Amino acid sequence: MPYVTSVLELMELLHGSPDERRLRTAALLRRSHPFDKELQLAGLLHDIGRLLRLSDGTVTVGVAAEAVRPLLGERVARLVRLSAAPFDTRAGAGAEAEAEAVATLCHARDSAGAADLDAGVLEDWRPLLELVAAGACRVGPARNALDPLGSPRGSRRRVRGLP
Repeated sequence: MPYVTSVLELMELLHGSPDERRLRTAALLRRSHPFDKELQLAGLLHDIGRLLRLSDGTVTVGVAAEAVRPLLGERVARLVRLSAAPFDTRAGAGAEAEAEAVATLCHARDSAGAADLDAGVLEDWRPLLELVAAGACRVGPARNALDPLGSPRGSRRRVRGLP
């Protein structure tokens, strides 16, 4: 199974197949859900499965989701998987909890084709990919999906769910 092990590798993969619709989907999600970074990245990566090919030339949604899981975490992988088949009864745990996010992602993906929107360039997404990758690589208690790195150093604000 192919794995994407670094942000650099992911960026090279995405540069290999430039797709304005992918950027528009992510940009629409950035506007509608500015604090949900993982949802935005799922919009950017929702079609990554077609960029990944197994040795026999096939691509599955599960392979695409698993390819980004080690780098970007469980939620991004789950959103990528569910956005391709949101009503799949085999989607597993978390499908119901993410139903609203998946519906939002699918709507943005469908709207991106008709959107006349300056979505920027792929390089604009590198800092966010690095931020979420850094949060996904941490060990310990689960991080807040909306703020994967927690509170800024020196901040007295506590992230809900963390000691």
